[in-house]
Amino acid sequence: MNRPIKWKAFASVVALLTAALFIGIWAYERSGGPDRQVPDQRTPESSGSADGKKTAGASADTDKLVMVFPAGNVPKDLELVERAMSDYLMKKINATLDIQTIDMGSWWDKTGLMFASGEQIDLMFTAGWMRFADEIAKGKFIPLDDLLEQYGKGIKDILDPSILEAGKVEGSIYGIVTNKEFASSKGLVLRKDIVDKLKIDLSAVRELADLGPVFAAVKESEPGMAPLQARADRSPLTFLMQYGMFDMLGEGPGVLHRDSAAGKVVNLAETDEFMEYAKLMYEWNRAGYFNADATTSKDNEFDAVKAGKAFSYAESLKPGFELHASRDTGYPMVSVELTRPYTTTADTTSAMFAITRGAKHPEKAMMLLNLLYTDPYLLNLLDWGIEGVHYVKLADNVIQYPQGVDSKTVGYNLNQPWMFGNQLNSYLWQNENPRLWEEYRRFNESADQSRALGFVFNPERVKAEIAACSLVDKEFMPALNTGAQDPEKIIPMYLERLKIAGADKVVAEKQRQLDRWLAAGRQTNG
Repeated sequence: MNRPIKWKAFASVVALLTAALFIGIWAYERSGGPDRQVPDQRTPESSGSADGKKTAGASADTDKLVMVFPAGNVPKDLELVERAMSDYLMKKINATLDIQTIDMGSWWDKTGLMFASGEQIDLMFTAGWMRFADEIAKGKFIPLDDLLEQYGKGIKDILDPSILEAGKVEGSIYGIVTNKEFASSKGLVLRKDIVDKLKIDLSAVRELADLGPVFAAVKESEPGMAPLQARADRSPLTFLMQYGMFDMLGEGPGVLHRDSAAGKVVNLAETDEFMEYAKLMYEWNRAGYFNADATTSKDNEFDAVKAGKAFSYAESLKPGFELHASRDTGYPMVSVELTRPYTTTADTTSAMFAITRGAKHPEKAMMLLNLLYTDPYLLNLLDWGIEGVHYVKLADNVIQYPQGVDSKTVGYNLNQPWMFGNQLNSYLWQNENPRLWEEYRRFNESADQSRALGFVFNPERVKAEIAACSLVDKEFMPALNTGAQDPEKIIPMYLERLKIAGADKVVAEKQRQLDRWLAAGRQTNG
């Protein structure tokens, strides 16, 4: 019985092979045979494959660059924009681009795994507030001086040397600074429609505590809406303390008060201001002004506003930020400034890109960075997406949404122009101040400067203590940030645990390095 079955299978295979042979001959003849012309594979002619990771026209020697940065949302048209950028980059530097976005809440876990597994990362976002010096100490970033000299002429022409050197640690540049505002003030952004509805006079708000009656009115008027959206790692307490009232001097305990003339480093948790604002958070928590999941949430605050679940949240402010927040939330937003503009090293290094040890194409990575400073088309493609699809031009540098599209429905809403290249080449929206970039320059010039501006703390000698203190922060700060527990009881416990973890040693090391840097005329770190 087996023989007939085998012969039937054999006959089927022969039939399939014969059909394939005839199809192949037909296709060969249709293509023009051996005389047909093969397109030059170096010339991109289409927008690429559906997966967005391989662009049609890429040849065997076309390099793929991997760019990693944090983003609160992944735009649905990210791959479409990625392919358009790859098409353009193949013409410019024979490279394609793989963009990988990571939510800030999981940034350290995911990037840690990427480094541990040896994944390719050519360009990675970094900042003074994102463990920049610590990442350098761990050998994750490479020095960029030679690459910058050879492939970054446009960057050097645009950035003032003092700004460019903000990314320098122990004599070498490790991060290329985004050209944008180099100062910030701290405050809150609020839904304008509700401010108008309740006839709230924001001009009467001089300090954070003045917002208590505002939140009380919102709570009564808008049931189901949190007057103040906060999350475990961010609240008005952290925003006002960190770089609003103090220069944090890098990672770990040890801060410098913005009004300090003596240059004395102190533990933030021991200051009167920390206790005062922690008490205010406790009062507001008991009054029900925070979102219910504040102590555990790591979601972007503006998403809660967009969903109609929150009235306000704390932010770093700058000229034009209200419109930025409006695009994030889909609602008109207004702001309340609670601190004067202030410039620290973290502000000048608040947005940078580094080239990692795992980069496969460091030269091309620097070429790409250089283009983001010198090529407005490429920069705005990354910033705002594709003209005619995600925006339309009203003038050379002024854009608006296409007809029938808004901030809630547009397919590409990354909305992070502060992160990339030369922001002063970024298009402005129709409702923005056409002189916004001039306002940025004035904002930078008017800001108070930290006594430690230019100082970069090297954590190498106390990295074990910083890691231990970080664990203590993770345990206590969510409750302090959101007023979940009485600060008069919890702060003494918090301080005791910090001291056991080695906080005093970290403060002393910061003081030693800062004293050395000041004595040397602000020329050296470490």
